[in-house]
Amino acid sequence: MNLLESMQVYVLIVDKGSLSAAAEAMDISATMAGKHLRALEARLGMQLLSRTTRRQHMTAFGEDYYTRCREILRLVEETDAQAQHQQLAPAGTLRISAPVIFGTHALVPALADYMARYPEVQVEATLTDRVVDLTEEGFEAALRIGTLADSSELVAQPLAPYRLMMCASPGYLDRHGTPHTAQDLAGHQCLSFEPTALAQWLQAAPGGLERVSGGRLQINNGEALRAAALHGLGIVLQSALLLAADVEAGRLVQLLPGHGHAGRPMHVVYAHDRYRSNRLRSFLAFLAERFPPEGTAFGTDIRP
Repeated sequence: MNLLESMQVYVLIVDKGSLSAAAEAMDISATMAGKHLRALEARLGMQLLSRTTRRQHMTAFGEDYYTRCREILRLVEETDAQAQHQQLAPAGTLRISAPVIFGTHALVPALADYMARYPEVQVEATLTDRVVDLTEEGFEAALRIGTLADSSELVAQPLAPYRLMMCASPGYLDRHGTPHTAQDLAGHQCLSFEPTALAQWLQAAPGGLERVSGGRLQINNGEALRAAALHGLGIVLQSALLLAADVEAGRLVQLLPGHGHAGRPMHVVYAHDRYRSNRLRSFLAFLAERFPPEGTAFGTDIRP
């Protein structure tokens, strides 16, 4: 049995809901479609479909194999088209990951334009501040903020820096005073995710500030840190995307405008050895257009 043809039969059985409907779509007999399914299960040593006299449904392994078959068939289709010098419109499911704040306030609004431009692409976006494993978790691309770890398996495309703002509420400043230099921060409540995250406060004060005291409150969520600052619990250093509206409305006061102005580096990363589907290439180009880097090279490896 031809393996790709058997995969196609299996996908159609699932999509159409029955073996006979898949056989009709493939223009083969139901007997032949059944042989393809049995050949696949024998090859894999695993059952793909649990069948009764009334209905059939995928096994747990069958669900995973179905997803992989669809992707393989898509890649084969695109590769054939490229070999024939044809251009396929980006299509299929694009799975991406992005940090929560950037994803909510910048990426998701931008996706409205991307999806309007490429109507055949479905996007599955996971917003998390955790560093995901692209290969193990099945992501085609991930946006990452901060200095990247060395990797020979990932390619990094630089994007616009992630701008930061330092703010505090008027009430907090009335009680504790307004810092006018980076050195003044040593006597203030500096809110952060965790003690190690306070290192980013020091980066904007070269040759001066040696230590920043963590606030009495630590929260592992940017929106919650904003809320803490609004309630006068300390000074926050967070994304300008998150804090700009509060500053404009007077709910927060921006401190040391030059502090952290350069922001943190931001990249979109993807697997070094991954086949670049049309949808991935279209997404990378869209990000470069919407969030252009400032004087950085396009598509560099993650290396020192």
